[in-house]
Amino acid sequence: MKALLRKEMRLTALKLTYIFIAFAFLTLCPGYPILLAVFFITLGIFQTFQSAREANDIVYSALLPVPKTDVVKGKFIFTVFIEMCGFVIMVILTLVRMTVWKDAVPYVKNALMNANFVFLAFALLVFGLFNSIFLGGFFKTAYQLGKYFVIYIVAILFVIGIAESLHHIPGLKAVNAFGFDAIGLQVAALVIGIVLFAGMTLISYKKSCNNFDKIDL
Repeated sequence: MKALLRKEMRLTALKLTYIFIAFAFLTLCPGYPILLAVFFITLGIFQTFQSAREANDIVYSALLPVPKTDVVKGKFIFTVFIEMCGFVIMVILTLVRMTVWKDAVPYVKNALMNANFVFLAFALLVFGLFNSIFLGGFFKTAYQLGKYFVIYIVAILFVIGIAESLHHIPGLKAVNAFGFDAIGLQVAALVIGIVLFAGMTLISYKKSCNNFDKIDL
């Protein structure tokens, strides 16, 4: 498994995928829908899958002396690794915005989503949607990419629209709290985000293993 993961990270992955992790720094941008940072990170992962498909990487991996489920596991672990690299940066920058820069004028006057634990919860939800829709869809055929990525884009635009609109609804202003205000609500949202991400990823992984095992490559 370790050898297969090294193959994913050193041979299959595009440098672009690692570069796109830097889009996590959009977390610091005021007046910008910062959840799009998650989309750009997943776009980098999509580019690796697209390149791998053109290079017949799936067929090559399936011919290795490993179970077919390990091929799926390697792709999922690689994907989650890239996602978590971006997420860790987003967590650090969110904490900076919640402490050092919580009273900074550009953030206080920002009409869009603030960087807080609720934002991180939505980020995990979007990552979970990518793992569920795109990865789960890809392993139904092991070659179709565009269809499921477009579905994923539609889904996350809907989620981002909800996330950016919630705090404008009367009574829900607390979801866009500055700093550690309404911290109980923020922590609860983050816990829900973690559970959703883990659940969606695990379910997608299990379904992908079953689907990929049935494919005649």
